[in-house]
Amino acid sequence: MPFSGSGERVERTPFPWTQAMGFGLGALRLSPDAFWRMTPRELAAAIEGAFGSRAAPIDPASFAALRARFPDDSAR
Repeated sequence: MPFSGSGERVERTPFPWTQAMGFGLGALRLSPDAFWRMTPRELAAAIEGAFGSRAAPIDPASFAALRARFPDDSAR
């Protein structure tokens, strides 16, 4: 298992090859040769072009502030 720079264990998920190939070969209708010649950045740009960009995940401090401001109501 990989470790972060601070020595913590980091869980990594495998690259979703099935979904990537399905998108490249199916949605984009690329030939297998063209798909396998794409760089990861080119594939990411194609995905962003098709689905739009994603917002960055919320940072832990902002999430903690939101939780403090809007606590869960256990009475509901």
